Amino acid sequence: MTIFGLHWIDCFILFLYVAVILRLGMWAKARTKSADDFYLAGRRLGKFYQFFLNFGTSTNPDQAVAVSREIYRQGIGGMWIQFLVLFLTPFYWFLTFLLRRVRLVTLGDYFAERFRSRFLAAAFAVFTVVLAVIGNGVGYMVAGKTLMALTPKPPEKCTPDQRQSVALFQEYQKLQAAQPNLPAVSQRRYEELNERYKKGELRAFISYTKPLVIYTVSTLIVAVYTLMGGFMAAAVTDVIQGILITAFSFLLIPIGLARIGGFAGLHALVPDFKFRLFGSAATSEYAWYTILAMVLANLVSIIATATGMATAGSAKDEMTARVGMIGGMFFKRILMIFWALTGLLAIALFSGQIHDPDLIWGVMTRKLLFPGAIGIMLAGVMASKMSSLAAGSVSYSALFLRNVYQPLAPKRSEEHYMQVGRVIIVLTLIGGVAVALLVNNLLELFKYFISIPAIFGASIWLGFVWRRLTRGAVIVQVLVCFTIYALIPNLFQSLEWSKRNPAFLLETAPRIVTITTGALKEDVEAGRAGRLGESIRKTRRLEPQGVFFDQVVRINPSDPRSAKTGLGRFNAEVWVLSWSGIDFTRFSKAQLGAARFFFDALFPFVLLFLISSFTRPEPKAHLDYFFGKLRTPVDADAERENKAIAYAAAHPETFVKDRIWPGSEWELYKPGKIDYIGFFGSWGVVGVILFLLWLMANIR
Repeated sequence: MTIFGLHWIDCFILFLYVAVILRLGMWAKARTKSADDFYLAGRRLGKFYQFFLNFGTSTNPDQAVAVSREIYRQGIGGMWIQFLVLFLTPFYWFLTFLLRRVRLVTLGDYFAERFRSRFLAAAFAVFTVVLAVIGNGVGYMVAGKTLMALTPKPPEKCTPDQRQSVALFQEYQKLQAAQPNLPAVSQRRYEELNERYKKGELRAFISYTKPLVIYTVSTLIVAVYTLMGGFMAAAVTDVIQGILITAFSFLLIPIGLARIGGFAGLHALVPDFKFRLFGSAATSEYAWYTILAMVLANLVSIIATATGMATAGSAKDEMTARVGMIGGMFFKRILMIFWALTGLLAIALFSGQIHDPDLIWGVMTRKLLFPGAIGIMLAGVMASKMSSLAAGSVSYSALFLRNVYQPLAPKRSEEHYMQVGRVIIVLTLIGGVAVALLVNNLLELFKYFISIPAIFGASIWLGFVWRRLTRGAVIVQVLVCFTIYALIPNLFQSLEWSKRNPAFLLETAPRIVTITTGALKEDVEAGRAGRLGESIRKTRRLEPQGVFFDQVVRINPSDPRSAKTGLGRFNAEVWVLSWSGIDFTRFSKAQLGAARFFFDALFPFVLLFLISSFTRPEPKAHLDYFFGKLRTPVDADAERENKAIAYAAAHPETFVKDRIWPGSEWELYKPGKIDYIGFFGSWGVVGVILFLLWLMANIR
């Protein structure tokens, strides 16, 4: 028996999962008595809950799908769209320490306290909530696409237009496989179909599933248990959901390997160059310098994640916050290796057969798993999204409530503010549904998220370590970077003037590249090699890439003389850099990405240093109090802690001797033993994980 195309066993597993989650929400509700409980779990979570909270909050199904879809497109080098966070993990040892020591509820409070600016606090709150709504939409979209891939329509149930779309995709697939040796007529047909493919007109299959139904059900479940128990509900449910996330990360691998004959079969079906951890500039969008640029941009951005203050602030002490954060983050990094292997299996099993790489996870689930296992997979996908949705929605609610609503409506009761906070939670979840219905490309949003938080991230990092940073500099920097990183890209991609402007429709030149790779099974069968793994040379055609727009396509794909238009994000960073006279049409896709992300990472700091030198410093007494808090350890006794903070603020000279540069404006202190152990120990774990990734890519 099936229900909406799913076996009854799978439906039962999903029902059981939802029932358990709602029951845990009710348990958390009984322990939530105040706003402090609702937003920070009473600041009493231990290492166990901190581990699962940080793991669940930072892990989304869209991340697993992003890794597998990029590997399906590019080879294992594509996993750096997500795996670059591995190199950021050691910095969380200091980041978590700062967020716990500052003793605030939200990052908006940081701007209000450090720079005495309600404007910056409110701007950050509005900006972050809008970004959160977009992020929620990504998660909904992944769950929807996974279920869509599990419920394909048979051809007889499709409309004539739908059947034609599938037939055109199959024709496109055959022509693409014959590149670059097509006759002139076939080449023109390929170019027409390639234009249609870029515009999303070709489909490998048509699904029964209506995404809106999936989004609505997910929203209701998360809303119910989050509204009941707040951050405590998020922490408790993350234990169950962490187990399910682990399960969904493993499920596809053993069956997939069995289907192709293990790792030896994997290497027989997947080209050697797709196993290179750092893709070459010729064949991949993720060359080593692109990855470095993305790491720097992400390092600037991570501190502006709203949930960071809540997860660190909910810990009972600093060491608990640090250990929980690092432990949860590294466990996620290990699971990413299995996501990468899933992407390689997708190449071996379904190369060229799927029109939308975002559907990879769902297609593999339908093709490989059996009733019961499919239910566990779907529960895992739901769990990984719900875990981040719950904690995130509470954090965003607190941020908007404290930094926007309360200043406008002061002196209301705590119960009033909690009710308003619950309304904000519901609105952020519903907003995510709207985004999921409007956006179709997962990768487009991921690249967007890497740079956008840097608008505020640079001033947060610098504000923690440099006294001379001024409120005026932060305001100007935020406005300028918001214009370049967010306003212009969104405005230009929606205006016909910019989309049709020839100056913005520049493309890189098409290239034919020759690569040396090991022979695959298909090469031996075609007579191009005598045995598997034999070194042979292949030619590949690299299609033109948009310089400023992500895609440049013909308005009428069937007319080779048709005018062109820009699609996707307008990369304003590259546009600004082009003012210097750089010819970006000579760049590869990897080089264009590197230019953009280096700009995102470094430009905000240039503005902050430059403008701070011409604007009025913050009052010394105010800065003494702020940095005095950062030098005062968290104490379980509130009265004793407050006295220690007051003493540190009144006697800043006490800590001067511990500074690295005592006579400067830099609040950088000599690391202690625990700092060395935590930071360099984390880099040791990074090395181990890289070795495991290398081992997975090279085992035969």
